[in-house]
Amino acid sequence: MSVQASAAGEWHRPGSLAEALDIRARAKDAVVPAAGCTDLMVGWNAGAGRWPTVLDLSALPELNRIDVDDAGVTIGAAVSCSRLANHPAVAGRLPMLVASARQTGSVAIQNRATLGGNIMNASPAADNPPVLLAYGARLTLASTRGSRSIDYADFHLDYKRTRAEPDELLVSVTVPFPSPYASVHYRKVGTRRAQAISKVALSVLLDAGAGVVREARFAFASMGPVPLLAGSLSAALRGRPLAGIDPALVTRALATDLSPRDDIRSTADYRRQVAVNLVMAAIADASAAEARRN
Repeated sequence: MSVQASAAGEWHRPGSLAEALDIRARAKDAVVPAAGCTDLMVGWNAGAGRWPTVLDLSALPELNRIDVDDAGVTIGAAVSCSRLANHPAVAGRLPMLVASARQTGSVAIQNRATLGGNIMNASPAADNPPVLLAYGARLTLASTRGSRSIDYADFHLDYKRTRAEPDELLVSVTVPFPSPYASVHYRKVGTRRAQAISKVALSVLLDAGAGVVREARFAFASMGPVPLLAGSLSAALRGRPLAGIDPALVTRALATDLSPRDDIRSTADYRRQVAVNLVMAAIADASAAEARRN
């Protein structure tokens, strides 16, 4: 392990996950885990003050793996968005994850930004979390006490608060392959088509065998204090014919699920209406895909 010291703080560069976990156990919140450093640089440029003591995870082999099996893909927390988007198994079976990775800032940012950083920064407007929610991802966290797995849907507690303990590091994200009969839909709405923080983003996984909704997962960004699944909407649609779903039903369900706010990027009213429009577009896409299969 190497340690660089300066007036601004130390930079720890462990050579293994075990070393990193030992540092994390001893320092806890006094050290900031980082890999791509894109969020750290934003904070520094915004005048966050003294550079923190950093735990550099970028070179750890355990966090840079992409493992594929018949069930899905396990992605190391330090894997970059660019590498993720260009992986053949991800591109072939998880198109929404490719789309969200390619929406994460500029190409230069995508080359540095990591999937784990996008999760652990815990922004409600982050690009990749809604996709992970829609696909039903699981996280593996580790500490010197051992490792544990948690459904990503249970991970975010409130704005910038997660279920990660102070001595834990995110190790990997496991994304299951969806059913071949499922339709997926990803849409991000921002001020520009690129390099914009979302006003609303939606990821959808819909399985509608024989034209009836069997599984429905609608995951949003920028519609509350955390990236979230629209549970009431999923329950309202399950068991219904995919064709002819009433926008009024969608509007009522989303009123329960979502809590958008006015901010510098948009208004709550705009977000509510756009959310309904995006859901209806996803349903139309799924209906068209079902018709093509039949």
